[in-house]
Amino acid sequence: MSSRNLAAQAEIGVAAMAGRLELGIDKAADALLKQQRADGHWAFELEADATIPAEYVLLKHFLDEIDTATEAKIVRYLKDIQGAHGGWPLYHGGAFNISASVKAYYALKCCGEDVNAPHMARARKAILDFGGAAKSNVFTLIQLALFGQIPWRGVPKMPIEIMHLPRWFPFHLDKVSYWSRTVIVPLLVLMSQQPKARNPKRIDVRELFVVAPEQVSNWYNMDRKGPWAVFFRVVDRILQRVDGLFPKGLRQRAIDKAVAWTIERLNGEDGLGAIYPAMANSVMMFDVLGFPKDDPNFVIAKQSIEKLMVFKDDQAYCQPCLSPVWDTGLAAHALLEVGGEAAQRVTAATDWLKDRQILDVVGDWAVRAPGVRPGGWAFQYNNPHYPDVDDTAVVVMAMDRLDHDRYKEAIDRAVEWILGLQSKNGGWGAFDADNEYYYLNHIPFADHGALLDPPTADVSARCLSMLAQLGYKIDHPKVKAAVDYLMREQEADGAWFGRWGTNYIYGTWSVLCALNAIGIPADHPAMRKAVTFLISKQRADGGWGESGDSYWADKPRGEGPESTPSQTAWAVLGLMAAGEVDCPAVARGMAYLSDTQKTDGTWDEQEYTAVGFPRVFYLRYHGYKSFFPIWAMARYRNLKQGNAQHVMYGM
Repeated sequence: MSSRNLAAQAEIGVAAMAGRLELGIDKAADALLKQQRADGHWAFELEADATIPAEYVLLKHFLDEIDTATEAKIVRYLKDIQGAHGGWPLYHGGAFNISASVKAYYALKCCGEDVNAPHMARARKAILDFGGAAKSNVFTLIQLALFGQIPWRGVPKMPIEIMHLPRWFPFHLDKVSYWSRTVIVPLLVLMSQQPKARNPKRIDVRELFVVAPEQVSNWYNMDRKGPWAVFFRVVDRILQRVDGLFPKGLRQRAIDKAVAWTIERLNGEDGLGAIYPAMANSVMMFDVLGFPKDDPNFVIAKQSIEKLMVFKDDQAYCQPCLSPVWDTGLAAHALLEVGGEAAQRVTAATDWLKDRQILDVVGDWAVRAPGVRPGGWAFQYNNPHYPDVDDTAVVVMAMDRLDHDRYKEAIDRAVEWILGLQSKNGGWGAFDADNEYYYLNHIPFADHGALLDPPTADVSARCLSMLAQLGYKIDHPKVKAAVDYLMREQEADGAWFGRWGTNYIYGTWSVLCALNAIGIPADHPAMRKAVTFLISKQRADGGWGESGDSYWADKPRGEGPESTPSQTAWAVLGLMAAGEVDCPAVARGMAYLSDTQKTDGTWDEQEYTAVGFPRVFYLRYHGYKSFFPIWAMARYRNLKQGNAQHVMYGM
């Protein structure tokens, strides 16, 4: 075949792909716009693992407020997500997890499932083969203690008198993350009272223990070594022995402080910290302290939990939290990339967001950033004490891209807040500055390794992207510090770690967008190494997929069992930000997105492509498959039509 014929065929192929993409973009935009709420915002389901619906069931049995109709739907959900290994994983297709499995089994048994039924027998065998329920993490052991299944000595000691500690003390609530704070404070009250669940059906799970709980001599399950681990284990043993010796007056004042702290942050029907574990602990705290059932704080705390429930025809589950601000901000970016009539619907979304900017509440973040005015956005509908740096940057970039003048006041206030939250190392954490007390990860209570909120590459990249999009230059001291931080964080293979999205694909996309926006050239060594990493991880079908396994050091990075629409979109968005619009890998990624799009304009995605806490708690954002693929397809179309190599925006 002549070279002229080959060229002609190539042109036909390019034209055909362009037509497919245009049709796919239109259909995806229609599907996304159909999910926009009447007031302009989006809110998709946010799904975690079995632990949250299981804990919801156990909470109802703790309170003796059982709803059998809801339980029947939760049972079907838990049975549906049971793994082939017999237990429950932390994410779709993941390995057996002892803590999730113990909670799921206990919840199912509370709901009346026959322990001799095949699914229960398989789960019980998997749990016992792993070493039994005693091998669970701290939060599962606390749940078991609350139901009288293990002695309280099986739980690391956290005395309520922590509420009295000064800020200079090695352990203080201000030294841990916002989520840890909101979970711990009401939990301290529970641990001081050592209550026992009402458990009206008297359900026990003694069959899940290899050794009877009363005979277990060592409940310590942490794998951490070193001087700090030894020190904190000694402290825990001392506290276990002296706990009953604290003066009663001192203890009562600490309880009063904890209750006042919780009520101040109760956050109406959106709940303490707007996250399920903190909400559930606040409900149990009010119950244990004897608050009347019609007490307004008790009533609203219960209502906040019910808002998290998702009901379907035959199943139900409890979400860990709600994500409307995050969903709305990202959907706005996707539709702005689409342009045309779709972009016109974004104004309603950004107006909705503007009304939710936190301007009056000086939250816990102010301890590390005194004198900084509030100006951020929370992740959820309301959470004024805990605005989210990542969300704030995403919202600002959407507002700026749509109409800077319309939102100038909101943008300026948000930028002031974000600049004030920058950590000393040049990066940003999600909720606090300089939250880097790493020695605290060695306390026995912190076996989950998620106690802190240090700066991370993905959040820092979003802040740098925002500043660059707003016109900040690399010679600005805070910008330079952020760039230096990100350059230091690049790993040997060229990738960046993804703290809040799975994982190296997410982190690398985030940073490439930021470096491009601030003017780092495409031929910079950091950009080239990152491009090489992403291209090397492309799968045979043209897509990208990365498993939650990659958060373990001995597992492959940037790889997983199958490609996913959201991770493919991140990869191609990252490559385009690095100047690789014409790279064959990008074209193959576009073909994958086009080939896997359904006739209604949407995509399927069962994989969990986000993370709450690496190796502990994973998330499936149901919105990711709706807005990231269309965003990537529209950007590719726009760059190709404009014969451009440079992405103009921060994301």
